[in-house]
Order: sequence, then structure tokens, then C-alpha cells
Amino acid sequence: MLTAADVMTKDVAMIRGSATVKEAINLMKARDWRALIVDRRHSQDAYGIVTDSDIVYKVVAYGKDPNKVRVYEIMTKPCIVVNPGLALEYVARLFADHRLHRAPVISGELLGIISITDILAGSISLEKPHAILLEQELQDEIRKARQVCAEKGINSAECAAAWDVVEEIQAEISHQRAMKPLKTAFEEYCEEYPEAEEARVYDL
Repeated sequence: MLTAADVMTKDVAMIRGSATVKEAINLMKARDWRALIVDRRHSQDAYGIVTDSDIVYKVVAYGKDPNKVRVYEIMTKPCIVVNPGLALEYVARLFADHRLHRAPVISGELLGIISITDILAGSISLEKPHAILLEQELQDEIRKARQVCAEKGINSAECAAAWDVVEEIQAEISHQRAMKPLKTAFEEYCEEYPEAEEARVYDL
């Protein structure tokens, strides 16, 4: 499964909040960047972000002099950050929920920046969609659960735990499809072995 760290752009620049917008423009032009991360003033401070859209909509559109406007006046701070280990599909959901185009990837320190373009490129390069991988994992766990129940006994704690794993994966698949299966794998198993259901009644 691809993560933010797999597709992020590591070549990222930071700029001080006190820098002028003109300095930000020059830095963006020099490296063909569309956004800069605004550095923290101290270790407890939050990162910010300034984009080409910020410059166009907040400076150019109002005829302001970029030599007199400071980055901190137009930046977004604190900005939403992405954990490098976050799966790509969840990065996409984060972007959709907050209408983001890009965000810094941070784990203690700035590691890179991830954009919609990175997400799309990463999604296209996936050999198998995540849903297919989950289906394969589900079938593997169903086979494993049946094997455990055959070896340890239908009413064993090991059998119950194995079906817990199966239903957790099935719930994730249902969440992605936004629909509930007609029958869970465990319910189908109980049709074959009705006594199995009692093994998963836990004492609270």
C-alpha cells in the first residue's frame, strides 16, 4: 500500500514568515515550485504554507507591492500536515474533506510536500487497487479462521478471535463501498456450525 512518503516531493523549500512576497516569488520561480512551507519561529510553533494562489489572490489581484507585503500576511497557518505513513487513500480523503491542493509531510520535522498531482500519479502507478488487496486479505483470513476453528475447536477463544479479525476487515471493505454485506463471513460460517456463535459472546 502506498503512503504519503512514497509519493511526496522531497525537494521542498522553506521561507521565513518575515520574508517579502517578492522573495517568495523569486524562490518559486527559481525552482518551479507552486508552494513554500513557512518555517516555524520556534520548536513549539506551527508550520505555515504560502502558495502561488495566495500571491495571485491576495497580492496581485489587489495591486499590492510584493516588496512591501510579508509572507506572514498571506500565508495559511497553522496548515494541515500529513503523516508520512498515512495511506494514500486517506491522504486523498483528507484533501477532499478540507479542499486542499497540497500539504507538508511532517514527522517531527519537515520531510517533503504532497500535492494532488502526487496523489494522482501514485494512484495510477498502483498495481492493484487497495480494495482488491483488502479482498485478498479477507479471503486469507477466512481460510485461516476456518483452519484455527478446525484445530482448536469451534467454541475456543482462538476461533472467536480469528473471526474478530475477519469481521474487522469486512467492516473496512463495507466502509469503503458505503454498503453493508448481506451476510458476514462469520454469519455464513454459523449456518454451517450454529454452535460457533456462542463462542463470540464475551463477558463485559
